[in-house]
Amino acid sequence: MARVTGRAPGEPFGPGFALFADMLLAGLLTTVAAVPVVTVPAAFAAASASLRESATGGAHVTVAGYARRLRARLTPGTLAAGLALPLLAGVLLVDLALVRAGLPGAGVMAPALVLLALGALTVGLRAVASPYGPSVRTALHRSAGDPRGTLLLACAVLLAVLLVWAIPLLVPLLPGPLAFAAAVVDLRSADERA
Repeated sequence: MARVTGRAPGEPFGPGFALFADMLLAGLLTTVAAVPVVTVPAAFAAASASLRESATGGAHVTVAGYARRLRARLTPGTLAAGLALPLLAGVLLVDLALVRAGLPGAGVMAPALVLLALGALTVGLRAVASPYGPSVRTALHRSAGDPRGTLLLACAVLLAVLLVWAIPLLVPLLPGPLAFAAAVVDLRSADERA
């Protein structure tokens, strides 16, 4: 992975701060693009591609560049995946309601639901971070083949959940760090394969 070093003329901060600003802009753009819910996978894929380019080539995230990547990723497959998200959330909410009702097995089911949701979010992030287009099958294969990267991404998801719980005002910014984590884990595993 190529790293950008030094400051550009007229840039008051170093490249790390510029990458941080790119991540926050990508987070805001992803939040806006994900409002229709069915566009969530495409929005995260566009953010991941934008941040991958920012991290490797030093090209800053722009609204026009993000919009171009978003249009390219708005395919029938990503829209179908976006339709599946509310269904999965509904199933998890029904299961959670059953666990809270105190039915037998609730003590086992509660941690299983947490692990299931964490695993689904982690695999979903790996799917949208793929430079070859979102694919759940590829994401499952890469998750199993790179357990350290999967653990890192699961920790990023847990941290995002904790931040939402502690500081709900951060919700519009959190898609950026999650997309960045997915892109960097993907870049890291590509570097290890090379």
